[in-house]
Amino acid sequence: MLRHLTLAAALFAGTAGFAQQTDITVAMQLEPPHLDPTSAAAGAIDNVVYVNIFEGLTRFQEDGSVTPLLAKSWEISEDGLTYTFTLQEGVTFHDGSAMDAEDVKFSLDRARAEDSTNTQKALFAAISEVTVVDPVTVQVTLSEPNGNLLFNLAWGDAVIVSEDSIADIKTNPVGTGPFTFTNWVQGDRIEIARNPDYWGEAPALEAATFRFISDPTAAFAAVMAEDVDAFQAFPAPENLPQFEADPRFNVLVGSTEGETILSTNNGVAPFDNKLVRQALAHAIDRQAIIDGAMFGYGTPIGTHFAPHNPAYLDLTSTSAYDPEKARALLAEAGYADGFTTTLKLPPPSYARRGGEIIAAQLRAVGIETEISNLEWAQWLEEVFRGKDFGLTIVSHTEPFDIGIYARPDYYFQYDNPAFQDLMAELNRTTDPDARTALMQQAQTIISEDYVNGYLFQLAATSVVNAKVEGFWANAPTQAIDLTGVRWIE
Repeated sequence: MLRHLTLAAALFAGTAGFAQQTDITVAMQLEPPHLDPTSAAAGAIDNVVYVNIFEGLTRFQEDGSVTPLLAKSWEISEDGLTYTFTLQEGVTFHDGSAMDAEDVKFSLDRARAEDSTNTQKALFAAISEVTVVDPVTVQVTLSEPNGNLLFNLAWGDAVIVSEDSIADIKTNPVGTGPFTFTNWVQGDRIEIARNPDYWGEAPALEAATFRFISDPTAAFAAVMAEDVDAFQAFPAPENLPQFEADPRFNVLVGSTEGETILSTNNGVAPFDNKLVRQALAHAIDRQAIIDGAMFGYGTPIGTHFAPHNPAYLDLTSTSAYDPEKARALLAEAGYADGFTTTLKLPPPSYARRGGEIIAAQLRAVGIETEISNLEWAQWLEEVFRGKDFGLTIVSHTEPFDIGIYARPDYYFQYDNPAFQDLMAELNRTTDPDARTALMQQAQTIISEDYVNGYLFQLAATSVVNAKVEGFWANAPTQAIDLTGVRWIE
């Protein structure tokens, strides 16, 4: 009898020793400047908080589709001007307060207010009124039909927040999501924990840590040592074949919404001259940048639109690599001897490595660049907000964001009234075929105006522990969605 008990105890101990892991450490290259997705352009914020901490009325799935979230259903009036949302019941914020229609009204009114600091305020421009019908019903009235409304409400910029906790949202985010914020060690990590009172399906993970590792060499060492369980957007693509050959890891290669561009300040000389911008475009060898900076990962683009979108046009031939043509265009523009400009680079390796290659390509046609390597906060302050730059390289990871070209005050300062009218017409249009025609017209305009140097669509390349499943391969929006992530035997 004693022997049997001892054996049973040993078996139990062995089973306990192999208990399934319920926490995960995910590395990312950039640290968010703060944790309010409704008041900053930094995608690193959404990486941490999107659908983990904060939720919107709708959400993006990994395949790019938009599905209900805090709104369980909706009805659209025949004229397309009124959306009546029915909310999930029993939803609470992490501080225990109830989430209801008043919070939806507060969030949408705050996002579209005259003094709003929401960097995607244009998403809400068509909303003329938000009305609380009852605690679980809210009505959104538009000034004109908007075929993008449900899509727009899925952005991280449109999450539902509580007025009671808004004062501290940047350092203590309080949402309705399946994870709660627990700790932030600046420069190192952010920690979140499973929300025991979550209204929906509970995630498998009990806790998660986001670690910030900016240096590619350190990133490689951390993954190889298994100090991290996953690295989203791994910054050293040259290491990916080594991970692919190691059975401990899975390398996920997917698509993103990240149009990587040589952003050009259209508001300052000489880039206010279309001939100069055209010369710039023809001086760039996209494939050399993809091969040299990204080790072959990336899809060449000739406009600001994702190649996996059914409405995409391949316009790369409009700005084909042709250095002789670039030099001739510069001479025609009055810059036969070239000129010097700034090239301000944020931390991601596609920018730093790509910047060195582009600088050499531009030098070959007479354009000298003064390279400045900026930290992310510096880049946001100098380039994005301050518009103090000639050239920069950045990947625009927001979904379907060609509408930024209709905003003259946007950081690359492109002001084309005809394009602005076209985007307004697109927003009003609901017929799929008509929308496709308008989207293709928009792509063509900015390609032929050479607004920016269009480089490549960023590939999603993540390295994940082979025992982890549910990690997104694609990136339809900037997010590290942990809601479906779990460890497997």
